[in-house]
Amino acid sequence: MTVKSVTAGSTQLLRSAREASDYLLNNWPGKRSAKHRAALQACHDALAGDKPAMNARRAFIAAAREVDVFISDKAPA
Repeated sequence: MTVKSVTAGSTQLLRSAREASDYLLNNWPGKRSAKHRAALQACHDALAGDKPAMNARRAFIAAAREVDVFISDKAPA
């Protein structure tokens, strides 16, 4: 999925639950809401193999939309 990069003002492609988790921990532009915490937990569950990666993807998208950083769930052209 593609998100707006807060620091560079450009787009950033997240390819895995690990990259999404890193973004949630280090680059998150908004407050740490319930959706943010749910996305972080879903990423950790996916990394541990406890839950499907699709759950992490959905949770991340919901959190990213909440703070207006979500751009697309497809790779940039």
